[in-house]
Amino acid sequence: MNRLKDKVAIITGGSSGIGLAAANKFIAEGASVISADIAAPENKNIDFVKTDVTNPQSLQDMVNTVVDQYGKIDILVANAGVAEKKSAVADLDLDNWNKVIAIDLTGVVLTNKYVVSQMVKQKSGSVINMSSILGVVGGVKSQAYSAAKAGVANYTRSQAITYAAQGIRFNSVAPGYVNTPLLKTLPQKVRASMIEKMPIGRLAEPEEIANVIAFVASDEASFVTGALINADGGYTAQ
Repeated sequence: MNRLKDKVAIITGGSSGIGLAAANKFIAEGASVISADIAAPENKNIDFVKTDVTNPQSLQDMVNTVVDQYGKIDILVANAGVAEKKSAVADLDLDNWNKVIAIDLTGVVLTNKYVVSQMVKQKSGSVINMSSILGVVGGVKSQAYSAAKAGVANYTRSQAITYAAQGIRFNSVAPGYVNTPLLKTLPQKVRASMIEKMPIGRLAEPEEIANVIAFVASDEASFVTGALINADGGYTAQ
């Protein structure tokens, strides 16, 4: 299929995990893809711009580089994120809290700021901000990650209302537990507990989430604004 033919897409955190799967899917759907990440992807068909989503100048430079090369930005997938150091709040690691919030929440907002400024000039664009199941439901000993992902979901709803009349769509995707390199670093006991919570009896694969992201990014999904997309592909439009 060519649902994203001639589209220019930026994917933060596009060099691994869900971001890399989305980048590969977008290319298969006809898009030009730029991974805005700290590390370069192994897939050399994905253009790479080294980017720190917590650094405004780095983000502005990334946007300038993409626009200079491609002339536009049609799609943003704000996917860059890190895991938290889990603990009860009484044992909160403040440095870890600040790091996770800076990347997983503020990093999404800052990335939106600089990319959407370009989309406003174009009077078009599709923004997908990555939330998580932990932004929707509670998780034992989850604090910074849950707060960040819940913030991303509701922030996205607000932006969907703000920019709808300017031709810019905002959506949020909230995957369940996904078989990414990040999860593979967790103890087997923790991974087993995650699998138990999945209705499908296994972890989701990055490619499955990428299929949802590609649909939401496409013009076929132009009727969906401010939706919260679940790992099974269902959504609730806002």
